[in-house]
Amino acid sequence: MKKIQHFLTEAKQKLITVSPDDRVYFALTRLADNNLSSVLVLDSGKLVGIFSERDYARKVALQGKNSQTSTVKEVMTSNLVTMRPDQSIAECMQIMTERHIRHLPIVDSDEKLVGIVSIGDVVKETMEEQRRMIEELQRYIAG
Repeated sequence: MKKIQHFLTEAKQKLITVSPDDRVYFALTRLADNNLSSVLVLDSGKLVGIFSERDYARKVALQGKNSQTSTVKEVMTSNLVTMRPDQSIAECMQIMTERHIRHLPIVDSDEKLVGIVSIGDVVKETMEEQRRMIEELQRYIAG
């Protein structure tokens, strides 16, 4: 199976980020404007968290907080699990499944952010890999 690097080169990702001091409302506009469900949180270039629609729903809306006054650092997920580009997509899927994570930041050996992988990316690639394998088996059987 392919490595996570495949996502980084194929998508040529433009990383959308916010600051921990940004208002939740601003983070929500970044999500909406870029058709995303999560955004990475950087503080002076260092990855410190991830903010998702789920964080908003559970930690702002359901708590009766105001998105215009709440900051991202108050509601972001900060205990991050990260992956490296040289790890396999299968490893990525295993971690996402075991830990119920929908987005995994990708960092290099210096812990510098280089991308993000979503569960949708992983499922799509897994299905494509299975399709390729079926076609290969069909060609083999057909002679």
